[in-house]
Amino acid sequence: LFLRLPPLSTDPNRCEAAFVGNTIGQANGVYDKVLDLRFCDFTNDKNNLKGKTLSAALMSGAKFDGADLTEVVMSKAYAVGASFKGTNFTNAVIDRANFGKADLEGAIFKNTVLSGSTFDEANMKDVDFEDTLIGYIDLQKLCRNTSINEDTRLELGCR
Repeated sequence: LFLRLPPLSTDPNRCEAAFVGNTIGQANGVYDKVLDLRFCDFTNDKNNLKGKTLSAALMSGAKFDGADLTEVVMSKAYAVGASFKGTNFTNAVIDRANFGKADLEGAIFKNTVLSGSTFDEANMKDVDFEDTLIGYIDLQKLCRNTSINEDTRLELGCR
């Protein structure tokens, strides 16, 4: 699925906007201004992103490796090709986010809501899905990902 994206924001503080987050209509992904985090580097950020609303954020090519994203709200986030190696998503609400071709190796989705999110061709090696809330259809799609190792397949209940 190809999505036509707006041009990259020229705002010099566009990456720091993540530290404030979105406040408008987080559940349905409606926003007054695009949260453009494309190609931003949040590697190992342990303080600034916790509990933020990153709904409808454009995250392609961004790096969140080792970042603490506990309790974030990411409705309709577009994270195609982004890197989330070892990222902690514990207690997050990730609804209808697109993680296509993203690198999620070692990411933690403990007690996370993953409704309607897609992971087509994403690297899901060693991802922790302990107590993750995920719908049956979403689970079937997720289980088709060949990078998920055997222990994780058992944890998810893949057949």
